[in-house]
Amino acid sequence: MAWKPRVALMAAGLWWGSLTAIGFVAVPLLFMHLPTPALAGATAAKLFSAQTWITVGCVLLMLVAMGRRDEGEPETPPGVVMLMLGGLLLALLVEYAVAPRIVARENLRLWHGVGTAMYAAQWLCAGATLWRRA
Repeated sequence: MAWKPRVALMAAGLWWGSLTAIGFVAVPLLFMHLPTPALAGATAAKLFSAQTWITVGCVLLMLVAMGRRDEGEPETPPGVVMLMLGGLLLALLVEYAVAPRIVARENLRLWHGVGTAMYAAQWLCAGATLWRRA
């Protein structure tokens, strides 16, 4: 296997794994173990912001690695680029449209629900990308 498909697969794994670790392990632990929900929320916001940049880096790396194919390299499965771009768009929307409303405590229940749904959708995009790349 050539290096570009391996790099794309590693980036897909990092993307999905980091979403899983932060969203389903680290953040719930913050709320269980930090002294106040406000402190846990502020720390979670920083983790989610870092996750956005992990997503940007992984998707860009995958796009570069999937660029021009060398002879003998496997073709990118159909729909993978759309999954990647969908996940990237979701991450950026959460970072720049949803998170500021949560931090401002603007209709917190609504925006937290929207952000959670978008994070879950991004997780599904990353998982489907990883599955199809593997």
